[in-house]
Amino acid sequence: MPVTVTRTTITTTTTSSSGLGSSTIVGSPRALTQPLGLLRLLQLVSTCVAFSLVASVGAWTGPMGNWSMFTWCFCFAVTLIILIVELAGLQARFPLSWRNFPITFACYAALFCLSSSIIYPTTYVQFLPHGRSRDHAIAATAFSCIACVAYATEVAWTRARPGEITGYMATVPGLLKVLETFVACIIFAFISSTQLYQHKPALEWCVAVYAICFILAAVAILLNLGDCTNMLPIPFPSFLSGLALLSVLLYATALVLWPLYQFDEKYGGQPQRSKEHGCSTSHAHYVCDWDRRLAVAILTAINLLAYVADLVYSARLVFVRV
Repeated sequence: MPVTVTRTTITTTTTSSSGLGSSTIVGSPRALTQPLGLLRLLQLVSTCVAFSLVASVGAWTGPMGNWSMFTWCFCFAVTLIILIVELAGLQARFPLSWRNFPITFACYAALFCLSSSIIYPTTYVQFLPHGRSRDHAIAATAFSCIACVAYATEVAWTRARPGEITGYMATVPGLLKVLETFVACIIFAFISSTQLYQHKPALEWCVAVYAICFILAAVAILLNLGDCTNMLPIPFPSFLSGLALLSVLLYATALVLWPLYQFDEKYGGQPQRSKEHGCSTSHAHYVCDWDRRLAVAILTAINLLAYVADLVYSARLVFVRV
């Protein structure tokens, strides 16, 4: 469902997909000479170089290395698909909404590459011995940072402007949905060890909150990508407002309960990292339980802020049918 980002008169504005004021040429190799086309070529090259450098020396062992390699390969593959679709002018035949898909992917890709640019050097590269493998891994990290900046630039160029009728995912609430689901996935990775919350109803409630809010946000994204917002039994704007309000309330409870039961001794928590088993020394490919608990607490606060912003910005959208 297209939306306009003003509260007043709905107006249609003619803008380029690059956000730089020039029209984008589709179905022609000239599309690659446009700013957005050149930016996507940079994304393609930087992700390709990143995974090629790592693959050439096999420097991607363990879960952190696997995640980084997946990120670069996935972003490369989808960017290539987007370029092919735009070069061939196949947007109308693409199975997903072209109003929403490219910017949704660009936002996810920016977050993916950002996470790899942080996780890969801090949990993997620093433990490599000096030599060819380490040099390749450092270079791959640099290209991952370049890719992150390139994808973030695309999001900045193609996001909705005031007065513009566009797809929901190009608006601030749409982009926040991407952030919310991404942060939730990181939380799930940190709580993959069930001993962090088992047999404590308050902590199990927190896990349920993360799952419920993730599913609802993912449903909102999928409905927009599939142009299926009219399939809901209630108006889509009401669904979004209710989703944001419910998520704010649920995350507020998690923000209180998770730190309380993880770090307060009165509730069986451990406030000091030094007393946690396995946290006294650094290990490659391993994050100790206390660090996991702290990371989840911080990510919970981040997602709560994202949902609050989502709720506020959602009130500024006016939905129109075109």
